[in-house]
Amino acid sequence: MKRPQLTVTHLGPRLEYISNTYGLIYNSNFTYVQRLCIARIKQPLWSVVMKATSPAIQRPRLGEPYLLTPGPLTTSYKVKEQMLRDWGSWDDDFRAMTQEIRTRLLALIDDGDEAFDCVPMQGSGSFSVEAMLGTFIPATGKALVLANGAYGKRSAQTLEYLKRDHIVLDKGDYLPPRGEMVAQILAQDQAITHVVAIHCETSSGILNPIEEISEATYAAGRVLLIDSMSAFGALPLEASQIRFEALVSSANKCIEGVPGFGFVIARKTALEAAKGNSHSLCLDLHAQWAHMNKTGQWRYTPPTHVVAAFLEALRAHQAEGGVAARGARYRENRDVIVKGMRKLGLETLLKDRWLSPIIVTFFCPADPKFEFAQFYDLMKQKGFIIYPGKLTELDSFRIGCIGQMDADVMRQVVIAAQEALDEMGVVGGAPPAAALEERKRLRA
Repeated sequence: MKRPQLTVTHLGPRLEYISNTYGLIYNSNFTYVQRLCIARIKQPLWSVVMKATSPAIQRPRLGEPYLLTPGPLTTSYKVKEQMLRDWGSWDDDFRAMTQEIRTRLLALIDDGDEAFDCVPMQGSGSFSVEAMLGTFIPATGKALVLANGAYGKRSAQTLEYLKRDHIVLDKGDYLPPRGEMVAQILAQDQAITHVVAIHCETSSGILNPIEEISEATYAAGRVLLIDSMSAFGALPLEASQIRFEALVSSANKCIEGVPGFGFVIARKTALEAAKGNSHSLCLDLHAQWAHMNKTGQWRYTPPTHVVAAFLEALRAHQAEGGVAARGARYRENRDVIVKGMRKLGLETLLKDRWLSPIIVTFFCPADPKFEFAQFYDLMKQKGFIIYPGKLTELDSFRIGCIGQMDADVMRQVVIAAQEALDEMGVVGGAPPAAALEERKRLRA
């Protein structure tokens, strides 16, 4: 079956008027009108359509492509602008910025009883994950790692390097670890002290059932460490609703900052008890925490420009409406891209129940003319950088829903995908039969 062609009618209500011959494309959210000769236009449709984003979501001012990735992601110009000034790491103004960031992040978990504290850590998100694992899991401890993708496996690999005893519940590429499974393992192995879970596994885009995992963990008298790298700031993770000992995330994810540091939000009692646990001088969260609380300083040279950018991103996050509003925008982005790509015949790896609003994995078309490298290049030419798949058994690609993007941008992504497939000569987007058979394993 030939893939249905999308038209300008799929671009949403903000496109108020299009002439068939020579007319106007007008967006009420913008202050200008663009005249186009629709009948004779030589540009592809995606580039013709005015960028009908909401007032708060501006097209990248420097003309760079949208990053349809789970971080780094497309940031606002105001966030970028904050990196133009140099800061002294010992200066009172910079120390105040650090404290404001810590306070604002704690507010996102609704820490009303002040049981938690926030510890920023230099480096990428994986640095902070290692810091969390190495600080809170003592040499005498044992961890149960819940894996259903690359990042659960990375936690297990980290524990191997740290020489921390651990076992892995490996659910494959995308099946979720369920609470009853966790409960059963904990009942069988009394030596386990910690459970390590991935909130959103971006290998597949699955949103893991973190609440039932938490309930099973604490019912068994153990503690939970959460890698919420790609979920924190867009998905609720309030301490009053989901119990955990520590969570880790990064500046360049759902808060929409730039890469350069991560952070751990942990119970103060856990931080106090963790003194001397760390395997590392630089990645010792207890030492970083104690030093920050004493001096207001980072122990080592901080990523000053990134901190300034992140503070602006946090303020924008609050202005948008916090976790609820940020999550709602991302969910709309996901719904638009999923609906649009399915109209092209493309299939999602996951059933709707497990689709996160962070990133969506699509099976590659079975058509022999489809080559991901060419598809990637064509999408980049059209203004969108997508992400390769990370599945071990099946060919796939991923499209992120986070960053400075809204539903109108996602509609443009669908149009670009349609054009790219047409240029490749791909007739239909349907995946191989084996892909659909594999997907049946995922329970509804």
